[in-house]
Amino acid sequence: MNEGQTGRRSGGRADRVAKRALPPAVNPCPPGQRGGQYRPLSEADIVAIYQTALRLLSDLGVGEVPEILVKPFLAAGATFGDGRVFFPQDMVKRAIGMAAKTFTFHGRDPARSIEVGGDAVHFGTGGAAVLTLDIDSGGYRPSTLRDLYDFTRLQDTLTNVSWFTRCCVATDLPDIYDLDVNTVFALMKGTTKPVATSFTIHEHVAPIMRMVDIGLGGDGTSGLFRATPFLKTHISPMISPMRYGEDAVMVTLACIEHGIPLSCITAAQSGATAPATLAGFLAQSLAETLASLIMVNVIKPGHPMVFSNWPLVVDLRTGSFVGGGGEISVMNAASAQISNWLGLPSGVASSMTDAKVPDAQYGAEKGISSLAAALGGGNLIYESSGMMASLLGASFEAFILDDEMHSLIYRTLRGVEVSEETLGYEAICEAVLGPGHFLGGTHTIAAMQRDYFYPTIADRDAPVTWEEKGRPDAWGRAKLAARRVLETHHPSYLAPEAEARMRDEFPIQLDP
Repeated sequence: MNEGQTGRRSGGRADRVAKRALPPAVNPCPPGQRGGQYRPLSEADIVAIYQTALRLLSDLGVGEVPEILVKPFLAAGATFGDGRVFFPQDMVKRAIGMAAKTFTFHGRDPARSIEVGGDAVHFGTGGAAVLTLDIDSGGYRPSTLRDLYDFTRLQDTLTNVSWFTRCCVATDLPDIYDLDVNTVFALMKGTTKPVATSFTIHEHVAPIMRMVDIGLGGDGTSGLFRATPFLKTHISPMISPMRYGEDAVMVTLACIEHGIPLSCITAAQSGATAPATLAGFLAQSLAETLASLIMVNVIKPGHPMVFSNWPLVVDLRTGSFVGGGGEISVMNAASAQISNWLGLPSGVASSMTDAKVPDAQYGAEKGISSLAAALGGGNLIYESSGMMASLLGASFEAFILDDEMHSLIYRTLRGVEVSEETLGYEAICEAVLGPGHFLGGTHTIAAMQRDYFYPTIADRDAPVTWEEKGRPDAWGRAKLAARRVLETHHPSYLAPEAEARMRDEFPIQLDP
């Protein structure tokens, strides 16, 4: 060994230790990684499912068509009979061709905007939990408006929640107008990420969009929202099996009128409102989501719409909804694969665990379903953070745990980069002929900063250290992390004068 090699082996240890302690210079696993590696369906399978969906739309048709849609559908080539509308295959294909393939889902902070579509994967939220897992008692209680605001500002700090849909319902607001108004207010006050909500009835859309304009600094009629639409609506215009829901259709039309992007969600349940067979389920739910797509693009071609085909599962022994399991995981991945095959922005769901607390069941169900949906290529993966108890509950600790889980999934999607640098021929030679290891080397430090994710919640201590620390578990660590955020992160994303006017003109019930 020469003198230079000896120096490399013994010198600079303190500097190397300091470098290893630094956080990564670049996030090694940011949102927007490429999905689509998992293909549960063959090309022939997809074609068979698609052809069956086309047959359902052309031969069986869709029932309970609201009167407001009859003339537009007829003008576009549909036919009617026995109270049902029939969509010829060429009409369906035209609608797919007209539909938006990608769109920008804006954040009020432009740096937080995301591009929806292609092969980019983003985890976000959804749900309408009526219960919150209390961070102090560890038991469930009815969700409140304050909970919704607290969830909003908590996720505002989390890297892997790319957009935030209200995850719980403020059950302390029984009036539906107050509920819809205060939900949007809490979203605007608590985050500048892209957000999503729902409107109970279509009459609420116009006044709430007036409030949104005021919140953006306008006079209520300025139209500022249309320049950077940051608010999306979740709506289910189709009711399984194979009929329109008039109230939801009216909300959809009102949102189109106001330039609000849509997530048109089909949420059939296996063996209840859709076939129990996975293939049959996928065919029917595809037909139903296509019926929403047809409606949107007949009214306004190219309007931003997430093709949100969510396969949901029923435990056929009891009839209860199942949030976790192999079937729901593979079907959501298959749904994403079909939507991407059609070239449409895909929306699916994951992490809808049936577990009531963060335990082994929680981790298994969330990890399997989230990874399957991401590898399947879901562009927007709903319900993916914070949800528990088969969507009945939301949890502050779960948001923390799920955010770290999604970093691991994004790192899996990122895969392996092969280049002259990463193959490391020179580094191997240097280690073999020099110190005999790679610890602290330049090549190692670079990879450490660029390629590896380091968890803050998962425990990597030795057993003896874990014992000395009091045997902490993941739930406890997440609880501490959530409390730190809730105690310290109090964002002010509404200008004082705008918030004052919103409070003056609308029934805002969130404490200042």
